[in-house]
Amino acid sequence: MSAVYARGIAACSCCPELLSIFVSIPIVISESEVEVTAIRAQGPGGQNVNKVASAIHLRFDIPKSSLSEAVKTRLLALPDSRVTLEGVLVLKAQRYRTQDMNRMNAFARLHEWVNSVALPPKKRKPTQPSYGAVQKRLKSKNKRSDLKSTRGAKGLD
Repeated sequence: MSAVYARGIAACSCCPELLSIFVSIPIVISESEVEVTAIRAQGPGGQNVNKVASAIHLRFDIPKSSLSEAVKTRLLALPDSRVTLEGVLVLKAQRYRTQDMNRMNAFARLHEWVNSVALPPKKRKPTQPSYGAVQKRLKSKNKRSDLKSTRGAKGLD
């Protein structure tokens, strides 16, 4: 059983040394909602590069997940090229040499991504400039206008 917590650290069966730490609102994503595939990593490597599938390809279907509708909406609204038109997040983790470390990295990145929209954005409280700020702006505009009006031709003959 693996889970990703939106306000903590990813914990999965492959890495029992990670502990889940809750800060405020835990969002749990079960491992059954995430499709993990091992693939061959890109880039330079040694003799094992063509034999070992150490990179991880993680697919998370947002519309079919157990997340709340508000979180799903905020996730799908993010301008992220890793989300397909069907609403599937595709993460590729190949930073480390071992499959387990790449798997932990992929789950941690998924956790960060979900965590970024776990809490709704704060409503903007509209404010108005103070009376003094308005007067200062108008005085500055008037001064600039007077300066510009003195330039150029004084009169035509």
